[in-house]
Amino acid sequence: MRRQQFLRCALGALLAPAAARAATSAKPLHWDTRSLVGFGTTLSLQAAHTDPERLREALDAAVALLQRLHGQMNLFDPDSALSRLNREGRLAHPPADLLGLLRRAQAISARSGGSFDVTVQPLWVLYDRCRQQGRLPTSAEREAARQKVGWQGLHLATDEIRLAQPGMGVTLNGIAQGHAADLTARLLRRHGVAHALVDAGEWAAQGHNAKGQPWTLAVADPRQAEAWVDRVGLQGACLATSADNPSCFTPDFRHHHILDPRTGDSPPAFAEVSVLAREGALADALTKVVFMAGPQGAAAVARDWGVAVMTIDKAGRRWASAGWPGLRA
Repeated sequence: MRRQQFLRCALGALLAPAAARAATSAKPLHWDTRSLVGFGTTLSLQAAHTDPERLREALDAAVALLQRLHGQMNLFDPDSALSRLNREGRLAHPPADLLGLLRRAQAISARSGGSFDVTVQPLWVLYDRCRQQGRLPTSAEREAARQKVGWQGLHLATDEIRLAQPGMGVTLNGIAQGHAADLTARLLRRHGVAHALVDAGEWAAQGHNAKGQPWTLAVADPRQAEAWVDRVGLQGACLATSADNPSCFTPDFRHHHILDPRTGDSPPAFAEVSVLAREGALADALTKVVFMAGPQGAAAVARDWGVAVMTIDKAGRRWASAGWPGLRA
């Protein structure tokens, strides 16, 4: 769910000379990078093209896209489209980017039986308020907030987005980063960029790195800083992770920022979930679906959605589904 869940691995060559020649290219590939702040983290782009001017144009366009998406979906900006929707309960003439992502989120909610739900924001607001008071929510408080959660109450139309009842709210923290990675990778391809690594808080990779090798990422250990639990070769795919440690309400990691919209509490089993998929938005959202499914349902999620999954439970035990491309050695 966030950039810190991945340790960059085998990426030092990305800062190789700008005219680094890829092993499979007849012309020298020019490499360049961009970085910016968005979605609560530092975003980065690393890409190559045989024409340095076209590469510059592509990266500039990608930065503009990420800034636009962040501006629409930033809950900390009171003037963002998402903040206005939550404050007023409706949003006239919604931006196409926001509407498209909400429609994608609704489809995942419907298929997952509501285990992924962008209307979980009232629960997060409750837990955050109680954290500031040094306590957990009571059962009554949790149930009252849960009554304001439900993806069916988010009504989408081209000319208006509307929330069904007062007190509802939307957060895109569980899908926006993966969606941003998707759109950015797609934009770079339209500009003729065949080799790129997009870090939008979740990852999308295409082609190869400056050494002509597949992009390789290391999945961080949720309990040990600077340690990793697996390495993943990433090519033409997206990788997303969610973990319990970024924002905890109790020191034992039992209550944390990942909240089950159906129960109002954190799922108890997993410390970390990673999902590899062809689409970043799907990978991002499905990390939450796997959290809710628990050890008994993780394999079914991987099979039914056609993705690869790796989980780390609270005791540090690792499990991976069929198709997980781990390179642990």
